[in-house]
Amino acid sequence: MNNKLLSLLATGLFVFNLQAQDPVDCAGAVNGSDCDELRAITTAVPFLLISPDSRSGAMGEVGVALSPDANAQHWNASKLAFAEEEMEFSLSYSPWLRQLVDDMNLAYLAGYKKLTKTSAIGGSLRYFTLGDIIFTDNNGTEIRPFRPAEFALDVSYSLQLSSKFSGGITARWINSNLTGGVNVGGADSKAANAFAVDVSAYYHDDDISLGDKDAALAFGISISNIGNKISYTNTAQRDFLPMNMRLGGAFTINLDQFNKITLAYDANKLLVPSPALYDQDEPTRIIAGRDPDVGVAEGLFGSFTDAPGRPIRDEDGSVILDSDGNAEIEDGSVFQEELREINHSIGFEYWYADQFAVRGGYFYEHPTKGNRQYFTVGAGFRYNVFGLDLSYLIPTEQRNPLANTLRFTLRVAFDSSGPAPSDPNNQ
Repeated sequence: MNNKLLSLLATGLFVFNLQAQDPVDCAGAVNGSDCDELRAITTAVPFLLISPDSRSGAMGEVGVALSPDANAQHWNASKLAFAEEEMEFSLSYSPWLRQLVDDMNLAYLAGYKKLTKTSAIGGSLRYFTLGDIIFTDNNGTEIRPFRPAEFALDVSYSLQLSSKFSGGITARWINSNLTGGVNVGGADSKAANAFAVDVSAYYHDDDISLGDKDAALAFGISISNIGNKISYTNTAQRDFLPMNMRLGGAFTINLDQFNKITLAYDANKLLVPSPALYDQDEPTRIIAGRDPDVGVAEGLFGSFTDAPGRPIRDEDGSVILDSDGNAEIEDGSVFQEELREINHSIGFEYWYADQFAVRGGYFYEHPTKGNRQYFTVGAGFRYNVFGLDLSYLIPTEQRNPLANTLRFTLRVAFDSSGPAPSDPNNQ
């Protein structure tokens, strides 16, 4: 077991369809997309990217611009400054990868409290367990059982900067214990720890109309998990956190007194280095792209331009090299690959009398970047201060380990007995 294996174990949270695909045959593919290589981006602790709540989980995993609730702590904490309730808590539970194992799950507890009409604090605890694992040595002798687990603890603050715009910041502590301290390749392993921050912004305008119907328009942006690289041993290479940019919008129209519909879209991009293209004869020599072993800032800002692109090949499928030994790259393929690294989510939500909701959505990830593609459906119920949300995932292909994924969320909202205290700076 080594650090790379540990990273892959963590990446197992997102077991994509890549392992079910046949190897790409590049013979005869001189140009074109017939020889697109599989270049999924992997990071440490990818459980931070799992949609924890059932509302967004039922809407194709949109959430950065949806109306605020306690789960905004994950999607866009700046929305909490516009929350209508004085205080709210939510508890979510997701059995995970049930097609593979029966004891892996994610639990998420989130809440917020309005400080004034224009500001709020929030917090959350995310806990992920990978189930029971038996560690063995090279001879297959049992060392001991262990239950790997990861968790993240968040605290956020959000503030309205105007009547339609707010900003937020979140601090996050992450702990990932995948080995229980067993010896890994001659070195003692350890739990990985990291500190990260999110920065976010939210725009909300509910003073618009569509014909004779009242409507609201919202936009949101969040850059999450900006923090130090982590390692599970003292000697191993350190891995990036899943730094991620989420950008999206939501449009809500009130059809009448009882019926309203929301349409939403999110775009997501990991802000970490893209996998480089290496020489088959010299596996450590990069022939296209950039060295992914860089610092956090360079990895974040370079993630928009570091894709290697599609190499030109000869009739045998071998990559053609220029005089400097670098791969010849098809024009426009670098930008095309950067676009492929953007995941797309679309969703809708229908409410009747603010008591019963029906939701649906679709999530798309390019086949060369992970190939997660699925529909989602769900429902929501509200009664007094309580709410219950359910979601269900329907993959577009068979043998998908994400098939039949369920999420459950219980919400409790407390409205203030009177107006929230005014902020003296906003009189």
